[in-house]
Amino acid sequence: MTIMKAPALLAGVTLLSLGNWGCLATKKHVQQAIAPVQNQVNDVQKQTADNKQAIGDLDRQVSVADEKATDAGKAAKDANLAAAKANDAALQAGQRADGARSMAQETSDALRGTVDNLDSYKLADTKKVYFGFGKSRLTSDQQQQLDELVKSLGPMKGVVIEVEGYTDRVGAKNYNLTLSQQRADAVVRYLASQNVPLRMIHQLGVGEADTGGRRANKDDRRVDVRVFTRQMPGTSTGPAMQSQNSSVNGQTASQQ
Repeated sequence: MTIMKAPALLAGVTLLSLGNWGCLATKKHVQQAIAPVQNQVNDVQKQTADNKQAIGDLDRQVSVADEKATDAGKAAKDANLAAAKANDAALQAGQRADGARSMAQETSDALRGTVDNLDSYKLADTKKVYFGFGKSRLTSDQQQQLDELVKSLGPMKGVVIEVEGYTDRVGAKNYNLTLSQQRADAVVRYLASQNVPLRMIHQLGVGEADTGGRRANKDDRRVDVRVFTRQMPGTSTGPAMQSQNSSVNGQTASQQ
């Protein structure tokens, strides 16, 4: 009985071995068949990853290009605005230049007319206001004489008044210069108080009068008031002024 079981066991072991070998052979065959496909899958995955990387790089390049295009567009817009501003500035500069030329022409014409008018001003009257030694205040008599001068000016059109102050040669020159200006200021201030427009008055403190070698001379302690009127073509005189080279009586004051 033992002998009979051994072949059967051997046969079973043989069949089992054959079955296992068959399974092993099938698995190896399958693996051999799958390996190329797996390699292709791996290649496809790798290519896909490479494509994704390339697409990412391309997207970044496109983004950079878009930014550059945007910057270029902004720069072009800024350049156009700058060009427009420059054109406006050039236009305004041209307009200002035209205006300046026009104003210069008008000023030149007005100055030419003023120069021409200067030649038409003629001396109409001269008054001398005498002061006491070291004095620069007007007396009531001198003010009255200046009132008469103001009345003779009429409507005060086309009139220019020159006021020049003098002193004698006694004392320091700087002191005499200041005193001559104070005397001229006193006359101008009074004329202005009598509604004579300041634009009509030109004043100067001359200082010491040129009297040669004489030093103390009461006639040098004075203010000369000269009235000029504009003579229009065809006219002979301006306002009625008959007191040529008349003087304001100040001898009493000069003796004080």
